[in-house]
Amino acid sequence: MRDEVRTFVIAQLADMNYDVDDIDDDTTLGPSGVDLESLALADLSVRVEDRYGLKFADDESEKLALMTVGEFTTMVADRVTGATSDQP
Repeated sequence: MRDEVRTFVIAQLADMNYDVDDIDDDTTLGPSGVDLESLALADLSVRVEDRYGLKFADDESEKLALMTVGEFTTMVADRVTGATSDQP
């Protein structure tokens, strides 16, 4: 699941016109990494929410900006896995 999420996130960043050539799991989403501004981070979050049926809390945006691509994809994959295992 994590690889699928990572592939999706990278594809969305490319679609949002970010250079994804040098992105790896240690690249931060915010400053000194992908350098997503708050609106771009919100856009990526909505795309992930729509694709995987998740909902990020409003107060998570600052936390997300500090995450690396690896941390973000792992968190999303864990939430998706947890969400599907919670269903009967």
